[in-house]
Formats: sequence, C-alpha cells, structure tokens
Amino acid sequence: MSASGTTDAPSTSGAPGTSDVPATVPGVRPAPVVSVKPVVLDAPGRGEDLRVRVSAPATGSELPVVLFSHGHGSSLEGYGPLTDFLAAHGFVVVQPTHLDSRTVGLAEDDPRTPRIWRIRVEDMKRVLDRLDEVTAAVPGLGGRLDRDRIAAAGHSFGGQTVGNLLGLRVLDPVTGTGEDLSDPRISAGVLLATAGKGGADLTPYAVEHFPYMNVDFTRMATRSLVVAGDRDALPFTHRGPEWLTDPYHLSPGAESLLTLSGAEHSLGGITGYDSRETTDENPERLALVQRSTWAYLRHALGVEDDSWSAVRRELAGSAAPLGRLETR
Repeated sequence: MSASGTTDAPSTSGAPGTSDVPATVPGVRPAPVVSVKPVVLDAPGRGEDLRVRVSAPATGSELPVVLFSHGHGSSLEGYGPLTDFLAAHGFVVVQPTHLDSRTVGLAEDDPRTPRIWRIRVEDMKRVLDRLDEVTAAVPGLGGRLDRDRIAAAGHSFGGQTVGNLLGLRVLDPVTGTGEDLSDPRISAGVLLATAGKGGADLTPYAVEHFPYMNVDFTRMATRSLVVAGDRDALPFTHRGPEWLTDPYHLSPGAESLLTLSGAEHSLGGITGYDSRETTDENPERLALVQRSTWAYLRHALGVEDDSWSAVRRELAGSAAPLGRLETR
C-alpha cells in the first residue's frame, strides 16, 4: 500500500480542502475533520490500483466505521454533503473509487465491464481486509477505531454494492441462482436510492445493458435502513418511484424505510456540493438525510438510541413532514 496523497486540513472554517458542515444535530457540535486522499491499495487482478479516501473527526475515540460506495460514475471525491457530515459527527468514513468511475475511464468494451458489479463488492472487502493500513494514513487516527462497529452505506449502484455485503444476491441470467457475497464484518447498512427487483419489472433497456439488476432480496438479512425519493423515476423500470422501496419490502433485514417527499435520485443533494447531478436540491431534505443516516447507524451499531428515536418522533409529529418513516 502507498499512503501517499493529500491531507485535508483539520478545520471546519470553509478553507480549501475542508468542509463547513452544518450543525444540524441538536446539541451536537461537529468536530474538525481530517481527510486523506488518495490512499492507494495495490490490487492484483483488478487491473487498477484501488484508490480510497479516509475522513475522520480530529477528536474522539472508539469511532465506528462506515464504508461508503458511490453511485455509477462518481468517485472518492463525491458525496461530501453526507460523508463529511458523518465524519464530523463521529464516524470514520472510507470511500473507495470503483472501476465505473469517470476518473478511471474504463472503456465499454473492457473485459472487466460485465463484472464491475462484483469487482465493486471485492473493492469493499479489500478495504475491510486492509482497514488498519488504510486508516493508518490519517495522522493521529491509530488506535481510535472501534473495529466491532462497522457499517456500509451506498447510493444508487453503490446501494446494490452494499446490498451484496448485507446478503442481496445477483442472479445468474442462465442458472437463476446467486452467490452469497455477504460479509459478517458489516453489522448494519444504509441503502440510498437503490434499485428494486429485476425480472419483469425491468425495462428492455435495463435487461440488455444491466443484467446485474436482476436480484434477490430475500436473503439480505443484515439490519438496514432504506431511503427512497417519491419522485425518483428511473428509466430502468416500468414501476416508477415505488420500485426503489423494494429493498425494504422484500428483504428480511431492512427494518426501516424513509421515503422523502419530493425527492429525486440525488435525495436533495447528497451526491456533492454544487453537483450538476442534483436536480432536486433542497437543504432541508438533505439535512434530514444526513441526520437520519447518522442517527440510524448509531442506533444499529449499538452506540446510542436516543438520536434515532428523536428522528422518528420528528417525522411522526410534523404537520408537514419532509418524509415518512416506516419501521418494523
């Protein structure tokens, strides 16, 4: 591994290389964040080294870990509004750049392309295998992790990647069976704007170009939160936004579903600061995603329950809620 790269200054002043993270958690002051990129992991057989970003609060101990998987085309540079927030509020966040990233520039006819969905899962497991090396690249982070509290979160294609770690299975188009790629080191997950089931629910275009979308949720048993937008109409299905609630309704491990009112695929702006991909920018909606993701992970990892209970009360008691929460 090479730990060479850049180190973002431990400040929340808004200076270059830092993040001015809003204090949207009542009574919780965000910590300065230290971020290192790229941490480079040699990856034999992958064809490209694996580049990772690590962000952590400058203070605190026994810090839980979140592996974050980006959506198609993004990279370790994306999702600052969410990953910076999590890091400023007590999580170590690790963001690999997958092979489908625009920064990699993989050709469509590259022989790895049909396996990108699986290589993504292998990327996440590689980070877990070498977590000590990855986090050692952050000055002062050594000895401050809680290795028993590790979660995974992902958006869009990254949500399916995380789903595989939780027990989701991609079905082989010939045999109809799927391999178990789950990882017991992951104790909880968050699936953001993640595709639903395949088969007849997919459009012909999706069937032809994205065979890995034919999935089985029935063995996705690790506890998880699913977040969906009620205006997220993707071109891969005939069913409309309701399709993205399948990971909750069809999996035994998904215990909560947050459906955001008026949200499209970027869920109010999680993909990046001033991102061109954000078509539904909304600071209040974004703040709800930040706070809900943070609170759920603290609850699911056994850190504390009060924050998640507060989110549930907020959504249940609001006269004009930004979303609705189902829990079972």
